[in-house]
Amino acid sequence: MKLFLDTAELSEIETAVGWGVIDGVTTNPSLIAKAGQDHETQVKRICGLVGNVSAECVTDKRDDLVVEGRRIAKWHPNVIVKVPLTPDGIAAGKVLASEGIRINVTLCFSVNQALLAAAIGAWCVSPFVGRLDDINEDGIRLIRDIVDAFRAGGVTTKVLSASIRHPLHVSQSALAGADIGTMPFKVLESMFKHPLTDKGLAQFAADYKKSQETRAAKS
Repeated sequence: MKLFLDTAELSEIETAVGWGVIDGVTTNPSLIAKAGQDHETQVKRICGLVGNVSAECVTDKRDDLVVEGRRIAKWHPNVIVKVPLTPDGIAAGKVLASEGIRINVTLCFSVNQALLAAAIGAWCVSPFVGRLDDINEDGIRLIRDIVDAFRAGGVTTKVLSASIRHPLHVSQSALAGADIGTMPFKVLESMFKHPLTDKGLAQFAADYKKSQETRAAKS
């Protein structure tokens, strides 16, 4: 499973790119506004740091989405245009995909919705794991079901596990077969952490210091 960062903060992206672990970024106007930046300007900056940058449309009617999607796609070759899983969003996504523009269909909450995204040739579809968990539904089960449906039908549309809230969502998404998992920086950072890793490092450091002191005492 590829790891994406769900953010518009350049410092977070630069850090994750420096670690060498991310293959893309998902963003939206809300995240960009939170970062205090202009939508187009910030998306272009992010595209300069990493490939596969999902940028969201803000209009909601088919024709408007087509115009906006074409404009966003021209910002940078790394852009993936994000459209909503609505009749207008799907219709616009079909037009844009037919023009060779990569499409991310967002706000997916069922297998049937995912099949609609696949039907238009979307590059990926984004089921929202955390939001389903919030209403006592099984978000990871949805990932698994979509993956099974796509494999059964030979569908090439990627499954992007979104609304990841914690490290367990990451591992569960990978085990469910998601192609991509997108997460906030704090979740990505927490993937490094394990008490036994910390304990092992502390023990190595202590043993090394002790060996150096022993050698110094003998010399």
